[in-house]
Amino acid sequence: MNQHLIRQQQLQKWINQSTNFECKELQLVSGDASFRRYFRFLYEGQWIIAVDAPPKVEDCGRFIDVAESYRQAGVNVPSIYAFDLEMGFYCQTDFGEGQFAQALNNKSCDHLYKRALACIPAIQSCQATAKGKLPLYDHEFVQRELGIFTEWLLTEYLQLNLSTSQSNMLKTSFAFISHVFLSQPTAGVHRDFHSRNLMLLEDKTIGIIDFQDAVIGPITYDGVSLLRDCYQKWPEESVDTWTKEWHQEYFSQYPWNDFKVWFDITGIQRHIKASGIFARLKLRDHKDVYLKDIPRTLQYIIEVGQQYSELKTLVEFISSDVLPSVVIKQGAKS
Repeated sequence: MNQHLIRQQQLQKWINQSTNFECKELQLVSGDASFRRYFRFLYEGQWIIAVDAPPKVEDCGRFIDVAESYRQAGVNVPSIYAFDLEMGFYCQTDFGEGQFAQALNNKSCDHLYKRALACIPAIQSCQATAKGKLPLYDHEFVQRELGIFTEWLLTEYLQLNLSTSQSNMLKTSFAFISHVFLSQPTAGVHRDFHSRNLMLLEDKTIGIIDFQDAVIGPITYDGVSLLRDCYQKWPEESVDTWTKEWHQEYFSQYPWNDFKVWFDITGIQRHIKASGIFARLKLRDHKDVYLKDIPRTLQYIIEVGQQYSELKTLVEFISSDVLPSVVIKQGAKS
C-alpha cells in the first residue's frame, strides 16, 4: 500500500476518533507545491476541509499560529476546528470552489485586484503570533532564495556551466537586488499572496489561504506577488495603474518613484526565486506541472529588469542564455 493511501486512512481514522466530526469518506481536493494534501468531507450538511501535512516536511503548527494571528487582525482565513501536530493533521473551514484565479478575466480583473490589494494592510499589521515574532526576511534569507535560481534552474535543470564572468555577474546583480529589497520599510508579509491562494466566498468576500510561510519583510512584496503573478499576466499599463492606486491609497507617505523601484526589484527577486523553485519541484519533488510557468516567470525578469541599468547584464544573460535554453529543453520534452 502506498504512503499516500496510508496517510489518507490515518487521517480519516483520526477525524473519527479524535475530533467532533464523523467522516464517512474523504474526497481529494488537491495537492499543491508543498507536501500538503487537502481533502473534503461532509458532516451534518456542512463541508469540512481535512489537511494532511506530514510533520517531517511540513509545520502545521506554524499554519495554525499564523491563522489565529491573521483572524484577530481581521484577515479572512479558515477557522481551525481540530488539529494534531504530531500526526500533521488538521480540519478547517471549507472555503468552497470559488477560486480567484478562475474568476479573473478582462472584465473582472480591475474590480477583483483592487479588492485583493485591499486585504494586504490587515496582513501587514500581523508581525507576530502567540509564539513570538514572525521570521525576518533578512539578508541571509534573501541570498538563500536567490541561490535556488543558480542551483536548481541553471545548474541542475539546464546544466549550464557558468563562466567566472557569469558567476561574478550574478553575484553583482544579486547584491543590487538584495540592497533594494532590504532598503524598504517592512511589515507583515503573506509571502505567497497570488491568485491561486485567494478564494471568492459565497458572501462575496475574499478568503486567504496558504499563509504558513508568513514573515516580516518588504512592504511591496505581497502586492507585486499578486500583480506580477507567476501564473497570470496582465498588460503592464494595467499593472502600473493598479500599483499607483494601491500606493496612493495605502503608502502615499513614500515617494512614488521610490515605491516603484521597490515594487519592481522585489518582484524580480521573487521571480528569480520562483523560477528556481519551479525547476526544483520538477527535479526533487517530481511535479512537472510547474515547468510551464518558468518562461513566463523569466520573461517578467527581462521586461522589468531592462528598465534598470544595474541589471543590464543579468537581463542579457537570461534573454540570450537562460530563457532560450528553457524553451529548447521544454520543446524537446513536449
